[in-house]
Amino acid sequence: MSKIVECIPNFSEGRNKEVIEKIIDTLRGRQGVKLLDYSSDADHNRTVVTFIGEPERVEEAILDMAKQVYENIDMTCHQGGHPRMGALDVVPFVPVSNVTMEECIELAKSVGKKIAENFSIPVYLYEDAASAPERQNLAVVRKGQYEGFFEKIKQKGWSPDYGPSEVNVKGGCVAVGARVPLVAFNVNLGTDNVEIANNIAKIVRHIGGGLRYVKAMGVKLEDRNIAQVSMNLVNYEKTAVYRAYEMVKMEAKRYGVPVIGSEVIGLVPMQALIQCAEYYLQIENFSIDQILEKRIWE
Repeated sequence: MSKIVECIPNFSEGRNKEVIEKIIDTLRGRQGVKLLDYSSDADHNRTVVTFIGEPERVEEAILDMAKQVYENIDMTCHQGGHPRMGALDVVPFVPVSNVTMEECIELAKSVGKKIAENFSIPVYLYEDAASAPERQNLAVVRKGQYEGFFEKIKQKGWSPDYGPSEVNVKGGCVAVGARVPLVAFNVNLGTDNVEIANNIAKIVRHIGGGLRYVKAMGVKLEDRNIAQVSMNLVNYEKTAVYRAYEMVKMEAKRYGVPVIGSEVIGLVPMQALIQCAEYYLQIENFSIDQILEKRIWE
């Protein structure tokens, strides 16, 4: 059976459709890889891409995508609501089929080294590929963002794993890693007060004493004039989507603010949604094998 790896690159452009499509075109019709999804957010000014394939083909594809990213995105002009450290901001690899986490770590190292060599970009390894415990958490690695990295990269302990020890002015830096699947889940609030979203995020996220496998921040969605709690659930099996949603809703009540919607960014494992169905519908003994489409395509 073929080895299948998932790659979910995030790049710092969510507004210029021409540039976005030019970057995504590097994946379309490509032998050995399949583009599963991509979504852009103008407020975050960011695009999240999901594609799969055999490790060798995935490596070739992400390097071609990186070339287009660095040719078309200038970080000196970039503004957006989402934390970012570079034009190609993060490149995680996730084992899907017949691939071990160790193989994904080696893939991350290979891709990171080639990005550094080909594009003169400082590369930081994170999550399971991290070279040091303090570099596992992406939020810690990315702290300071693009603007702050010009000083951060000079600090003790923050030399990149690969590439030059100075920020590429146009391209910034990039984090490349290997990890288990995560769910990017955002909850929209019935207020335009981003401070309320920030306060809720501080309580919900693990670093603030909240849910163990949740990272969260407050964001203002300018086009809708509402605030949002933007979350990454880094282990949905141990911190379910419904649990994060209910905690945000509970904390919002103290401000008299309703939850008016939610969204998933990118793809979500089916099991994460089944957990929600079991909780909200109180379905007993439900199995993934009861899903019609799954049985059809078996």
